[in-house]
Amino acid sequence: MGRAPKWTGGNRVSTVLGRKLGGELNKLRVAVGKTQQEAGDALSATATKVVKMESGSVPMRDPDIKSLCELYEADADVAQRLRELARRDRDQRKVKGWWDGDPSLAKQVEHISTENAARSIRQWQMAIIPGLFQTPEYVRSMGVADLSWDDMDRIEGVVDTRLKRQARLHNDNPLKIHAVIWEAALRQLIGGPKVMSRQLAHLCELAELPHVQIQVLPFLSGAHPCIGGPFTILSFADEGAFDVVYQETAKSMIWYEDAEKGAYYAGLFDRITGSSLAPYDSLQFISSIQKEMAA
Repeated sequence: MGRAPKWTGGNRVSTVLGRKLGGELNKLRVAVGKTQQEAGDALSATATKVVKMESGSVPMRDPDIKSLCELYEADADVAQRLRELARRDRDQRKVKGWWDGDPSLAKQVEHISTENAARSIRQWQMAIIPGLFQTPEYVRSMGVADLSWDDMDRIEGVVDTRLKRQARLHNDNPLKIHAVIWEAALRQLIGGPKVMSRQLAHLCELAELPHVQIQVLPFLSGAHPCIGGPFTILSFADEGAFDVVYQETAKSMIWYEDAEKGAYYAGLFDRITGSSLAPYDSLQFISSIQKEMAA
């Protein structure tokens, strides 16, 4: 099911990765017909500890995961992926990133920290350029049009946040991202022709990076399966291994952490990539629109 973020900072809180790990352990336990009390006994602990683990509100130790996987008869590959997920959750809880302690980012902390922990992202975007690809001028133009961004200091804060998130694309362990963008987002004149021309030129530059793949879904493709709205899939190991999905609305961000939802959105993404232009053709398509706007 979808859940609104519950991050409030600190160690003993519900996190996206913690809830994902807890949900996987819960599914394994139910599949073999074990109770939370039986799981607690295997850990020499109470059922309350298992409840907290399955809710994702506490960090999990490798020995506990090993004991539970043995009790649940999980195979070695599943146990290894769960330990990797637990390690990433522990690291995420401990890290003090640039996003911590800034009250203006209170509603974004879980999103930013989870994105920071991800290895790769698959994203479908309809109306705007993906945030990790936006130029400062593009962000400012959106801020001026958004009445909720009521002063220039706030807009510049949003620009600064975007640029810090984008650093993941250029560090020693870059974030791998595969984005599919609807043609509408390329043609919407946010900020006017000059701003959009520079934005599209920036997209072409990013598409040259080995860890960035951009595809365009053109209008001529007709009806498609993702008309319902944009979404992002975050992977923390190999794609498909315990993915989480989020959808951003005008008022909130919803996380989908169960395997069924992950598989559903992964299937949607595969279908939309199949309907889109190939990466090289997409780059040529973006370049042609950019030249029109620069003229």
